[in-house]
Amino acid sequence: MPDPTMPAVPGPPPGYRVRSMEERDYPAIAEICATVYATERPYTNEELATHHRLFPDGQFVAEHEATGEVAGCHFSLILNLAHFHVDDSWDVLTAQGLFTDHDPEGHTLYGADLMVHPRHQHHGLAKRLTDATRELVRRRRLWRMAGGSRMPGYAAHVAELTASQYIDAVRAGRLVDPVLTAHLHDGWQVVRPIRAYLPHDVESAGWAAVIQWINPECPPPAEFDLARLPRKE
Repeated sequence: MPDPTMPAVPGPPPGYRVRSMEERDYPAIAEICATVYATERPYTNEELATHHRLFPDGQFVAEHEATGEVAGCHFSLILNLAHFHVDDSWDVLTAQGLFTDHDPEGHTLYGADLMVHPRHQHHGLAKRLTDATRELVRRRRLWRMAGGSRMPGYAAHVAELTASQYIDAVRAGRLVDPVLTAHLHDGWQVVRPIRAYLPHDVESAGWAAVIQWINPECPPPAEFDLARLPRKE
């Protein structure tokens, strides 16, 4: 029975449903990954099986009901960010994509990947997958959700703007970034830019933005603010 104290989460767009990842989804997820991240190696079946074994509640897919096709996915793990630097790379934060650093005693849900196949984009699926993870944050009384936002519009401006200046321009609406702008509209806050989050992300000129969403029902104590985490640089 749903917890009456929890706010209602909007359902997926008509024709889709959000559910937990299953073993039969692995080949479709690898195809989505190869399509969306052309310069990155897709997840292997073994890696996806490890995600599912370690933290099944944090692995979501969006399914197209008419065809049964996996349209998108959102993978997450729980971290104790006191054990990391705020500017650590995706590889470090996900244990090279294996999620073996998942810590059930941590306070932060880390959004490792959010992908929607181009055939199913522009239906609001990314937002609905994010809503599902935010409900997980609320249900587990975690402090926040954090992640790294690509900035695929930055390469066109890298000669004239620093990463911080670019983020400020996107925040102010002077520039529109295909990914970061969508995150800002969906309630994420930028903590700071970081270099080499995804080292092969040419479109982002090797940069990303650390982003977070604070659980309004269980915010972190001030001393655990992400901005206070140590930096590598």
